[in-house]
Amino acid sequence: MTATPPPFTADDYKARMERAARSAADAGLAGVLVAPGPDMVWLTGYAPTAATERLTLLVLAPGQDPVLVVPTLEAPDAAAAAGAPALTLRDWTDGKDPYAVTAPLLGTSGRFGISDNAWAMHLIGLQKTLPDTSYASLTEALPMLRAVKDAAELERLAAAGEAADATYEEIKKVSFAGRRETDVAGDLADLLRQFGHSQVDFTVVGSGPNGANPHHEAGERVIEDGDMVVLDFGGLKYGYGSDTSRTVHVGEPTDEERRVHDIVREAQAAGCAAVRPGAACQDVDRAARAVITEFGYGQYFIHRTGHGIGVTTHEPPYMIEGEEQPLVPGMCFSVEPGIYLPGRFGVRIEDIVTVTEDGGRRLNSTSRDMAIVS
Repeated sequence: MTATPPPFTADDYKARMERAARSAADAGLAGVLVAPGPDMVWLTGYAPTAATERLTLLVLAPGQDPVLVVPTLEAPDAAAAAGAPALTLRDWTDGKDPYAVTAPLLGTSGRFGISDNAWAMHLIGLQKTLPDTSYASLTEALPMLRAVKDAAELERLAAAGEAADATYEEIKKVSFAGRRETDVAGDLADLLRQFGHSQVDFTVVGSGPNGANPHHEAGERVIEDGDMVVLDFGGLKYGYGSDTSRTVHVGEPTDEERRVHDIVREAQAAGCAAVRPGAACQDVDRAARAVITEFGYGQYFIHRTGHGIGVTTHEPPYMIEGEEQPLVPGMCFSVEPGIYLPGRFGVRIEDIVTVTEDGGRRLNSTSRDMAIVS
C-alpha cells in the first residue's frame, strides 16, 4: 500500500487562499466567503462543525489578507489549524452581532461567491447588514476552485483508489447468498476502514430488483442465488475520496445479464477513452451514453456519467450533457455509466479517472469483468 503522505503545510494553504482570491478577481467577484465544510478544509485545514448556528466565515478578497471570522469559544481550535499562520482571526462573542463584525471586511457593495452549504440565516444576515451586496454560489461562481489537483492531492486520491480496490478484491470472497444487503454493506465498511479509510461515506448494495435504483441504500432484502448485485462504495483516506462501483453476480448469470453487463463495460471503456485535455466534460458523457443507446438501452441510463472527486466524494466538474467546461490535466472525476431495468436488475461500473497531459489515467485497476460470487 502507498506510504502515508506528508501533511499539507501552512504555505500550501496560503497558496490555495491566494489562488482563490485571484480566481475571484478574474471572475469579477469582490471576494469569496467560505462557510464550514469542504471548501474551508481545503483552503485552511480547519474543520469546524458545519452544524453550528454560530457564524464562522473565511473572507478572501483581492488585495487583502485572509480573515477568518470565528466565535470566540472556537478561536483556539481555529488558531491551531494547519493554515492558521496565513490567517487573521476576527472573533466575536455570544450576544454580539457577527454580521457587524464581518461587514467591514466586505465593504458596502460588490458581488461575492459564497459556499453552497452556507446557512440561509447567515446569508440573510449579511444581506440585511449590507443591502448593496449580492451573492452567488461558489459552484456557480468558481466551479473550478478545487477541480484541478496538484501532485500531492493526486497521490492521496491514488491511495484512496488503491484502498477501494483492495476492498473490492476482499468483498468478492465473502458469502452473498442468504445474507442481507446490510450484512454485505457492513463488510464493505469494515474493509474500507481496514485498508485505511478514516471515513466511510456510502456502501451501496443493490441486489436483484434493488439494483435498478442507482442510489439504493442497503436494506433488509436477503440476497438470493441468481441475483445481480451492484456494489458502490467509498469514503475518505488521507482526507481524499474514493468511489468505485462493480457489479457481481451470485451464481451463473443468464445470457441477458451477461449482455447488459458487457454493454455497460464497453460504455465505461468508451467514456474513459474520451478523457483528454481540451475535451469538454460533456464529451465523456456522450461517449459512454452513445454505446448504451446504440444497443437500445438509452432510456435505462438515468444519471450523469460522472462527478468530480477530491476532499469530498461528489464535487464539480460533472460529466453531463450541456457541461462545456474543458478538461484540464489534474482534474479527477468518476466515469460510471449504468443500465437499470426496473423491477429486474441494474449494472454499473465506475472508476475514478484523472486527466493527464495526453489522455486519462484510471485510479482504479480491478477487473471490470463480471465477478461470480457465492
